[in-house]
Amino acid sequence: MNDADVSRQIQQMVRFIRQEAEEKANEISVSAEEEFNIEKLQLVEAEKRKIRQEYERKEKQVEVRRKIEYSMQLNASRIKVLQAQDDLVNSMKDTAAKELLDVAGHHHAYKNLLKDLIVQGLVRLKEPAVLLRCREEDLELVDAILDTAKDEYAEKAGVHSPEIIVDNDVYLPSAPSHDHTHEKFCSGGVVLASRDGKIVYENTLDARLDVVFRKKLPEIRKLLYSQVVA
Repeated sequence: MNDADVSRQIQQMVRFIRQEAEEKANEISVSAEEEFNIEKLQLVEAEKRKIRQEYERKEKQVEVRRKIEYSMQLNASRIKVLQAQDDLVNSMKDTAAKELLDVAGHHHAYKNLLKDLIVQGLVRLKEPAVLLRCREEDLELVDAILDTAKDEYAEKAGVHSPEIIVDNDVYLPSAPSHDHTHEKFCSGGVVLASRDGKIVYENTLDARLDVVFRKKLPEIRKLLYSQVVA
């Protein structure tokens, strides 16, 4: 083999090696580009997930705040309704209390009412002797119907006529005047107690009003609530 042949073989080997190197370089380049694209896609998807998660988190926060605000507004509305109902109930009771002040003005009817209140108190106490307290302005009426009340009770209960001691030293408060509207007052009626004072039955008009209102309050509130809902 002469020098020319050797030179050609060397050139062929060089071209082969160069071609191999170029193909390998292309493979590396393609592979690197694919890996870059895959990594880039993964980074993009990761950022998208982060954005979605952040959006969902903020959306949940907004929803929670909206529910809290709605609940607070609803509670505030309910409190206003309940306050309005309480104000109306108190107004109704105040109106009824003012009307009670007129009861004692009807002399004959009030006289019979006092007698019935005394009899009712005697039935409740079931004592042979009781203390009775009334308003000073009702003292004459009480004295006038006392015997009738005792006889009526004795007939109803099937017992001897009880002893009733009227307190002439301490009286129930009088009806309110325009000058003393905030002081204690009594619209009428009586208070009965056992001789030892351990059992007391308050049968004044004001006490009867309180009892009626306590019993009827659920019905009144139910009626008011149904009107509000309607």
